[in-house]
Amino acid sequence: MVPSVLTATSRLLACVIDINNWMSSNRLKLNGDKTEFIWLGTRTQLAKVNVTPLVIKGQSVTPSDKVRDLGVIIDNELKVDDHVRNVVRRCFYQLRQLRSVRQSLTTDTRGTLASAFIASRVDYCNTVLYGVSAQATRRLQMVLNAGTRLVVGASRRNHISPVRRDVLRWLPVTQRIQFKIAVTAFDCISGIGPAYFKDVYTTVVDTSSRANLRSAHRGDMFVPRTRTQLGRRSFVLLLQLSGTVFCFI
Repeated sequence: MVPSVLTATSRLLACVIDINNWMSSNRLKLNGDKTEFIWLGTRTQLAKVNVTPLVIKGQSVTPSDKVRDLGVIIDNELKVDDHVRNVVRRCFYQLRQLRSVRQSLTTDTRGTLASAFIASRVDYCNTVLYGVSAQATRRLQMVLNAGTRLVVGASRRNHISPVRRDVLRWLPVTQRIQFKIAVTAFDCISGIGPAYFKDVYTTVVDTSSRANLRSAHRGDMFVPRTRTQLGRRSFVLLLQLSGTVFCFI
């Protein structure tokens, strides 16, 4: 292993020991059999890493190519293609089940069920989908379109964008993602968001070198610069950008 990998590994094991001690003091147990580990980075960086198992509580944990965290599947390059495929597969399964009883349900009932079984799955943790490929968002949009057709009984040839907007009040997938991030930013600015987000966002007025700018008087957020695609998708940057746009509006 390269020195940076060895350092990261030792820090990770130290964190695991601290977590285990905290869980033990709170009468909880860290299950080594269910522990997953993944190296994250670019393809070039991952090629330099020697994939060796980690020993956690006597259990050998081999690094995985993809893991599931709170129901979201990510791979070692922080791509969510597997997660999108999983969401699409589960949504179409629910659509097939609803289609079998569609004739027995009213339009309002079909809309409620579609929102509960389809739209809720598309919206779950959708902030991680910011900046993903157009192909991924297109597949999720196909799910919402199919759900709209199920509710109103339209065929594949019918144009359903106005129906989805005016009847179901469903935003397109890309706008749903942006709306979720903007709401989170608004909650943080208003002081009703999680307390641990206070150290994540920074306003321009709190930045000494920019306190006298017009953007500070507008209440804009300080947006850090990034050089990589992963940096543009980081939560800190998304929160700052959404807060700036929201304050400006």
